[in-house]
Amino acid sequence: MKKRKLGNSGLEVSAIGLGCMGLSFAYGTETNKADAIQLLRKAVEMGVTFFDTAEAYGPFTNEELLGEALAPFRDEVVIATKFGFAAGEAHKGLDSRPENIRAVTEAALKRLQTDRIDLLYQHRVDPNVPIEEVAGTVKDLIKEGKVKYFGMSEAGAQTIRKAHAIQPVAALQSEYSLWWREPELEIFPVLEELGIGFVPFSPLGRGFLTGAINANTQFDKNDFRNTLPRFAEENRKANQVLVDTIAAFATSKNVTPAQIALAWVLAQKPWIVPIPGTTKIHRLEENLKAASITLTPNELNEIDSTFAAIQIQGARYPQRLQQQVSK
Repeated sequence: MKKRKLGNSGLEVSAIGLGCMGLSFAYGTETNKADAIQLLRKAVEMGVTFFDTAEAYGPFTNEELLGEALAPFRDEVVIATKFGFAAGEAHKGLDSRPENIRAVTEAALKRLQTDRIDLLYQHRVDPNVPIEEVAGTVKDLIKEGKVKYFGMSEAGAQTIRKAHAIQPVAALQSEYSLWWREPELEIFPVLEELGIGFVPFSPLGRGFLTGAINANTQFDKNDFRNTLPRFAEENRKANQVLVDTIAAFATSKNVTPAQIALAWVLAQKPWIVPIPGTTKIHRLEENLKAASITLTPNELNEIDSTFAAIQIQGARYPQRLQQQVSK
């Protein structure tokens, strides 16, 4: 597996990481623990060194899962986790008070069976706590050796600047894919200027870009995609043209749609490290092969021009969640 550095931080990870949320949370039935551990250890075997979790995934169970699965390889991997929700539950609101950051960090260290968190993200910006206080608290945790690097998630440009001035931000994690390119407008220039890495979550459009989902797909009743406007049946039908276009490019290169979608993300900047998630080993293997796919400048231009003509239908979040995304 090729390696990449997240900006100027010095933090080096596999070119593709693993988003672990779906093993425990959000996409329906929780993965059988033994199967989840097998998948995580298979990822290590295949060269993945970057694993993403959060206290909110469960809550808590995803961190516990990673702690057990990755314990034998702890010094070979980079584990990222997050703070920022009250009691670790998004529906209870935001909480980035310094005392909560410390409490979450101490609890996460135990759940992850480790003495340090490699990358600690603020899960969502809390408007009730000055970002300078948040960055200062993480800075203290870094001085104490409990955290190695500071990250942010779904933060706006000015918030990133303010935080970075207190404690250098190693990475920003936000949604980014062929069907959500908004970070290119204001965020990418700031990251490039400040030397901050970018970690796209949902680089496969929460599964839609793989071609495995269509207008007729029935999600598990506990799958949170049921609540997302972009996944309403009529929008899936309207957005099918996007999937068909990716599939055509994939056929021309004898690869899969998922591999095209990931290769495109990787081609945008050398400091981007996507973290696609999966619960299946064959999908893990498929995704990781994208790191060795090269898209030529002509192919990238063709993809850009083709997709510029496609109007994506449906908001990515319902209004109540959209309000938690900082501008």
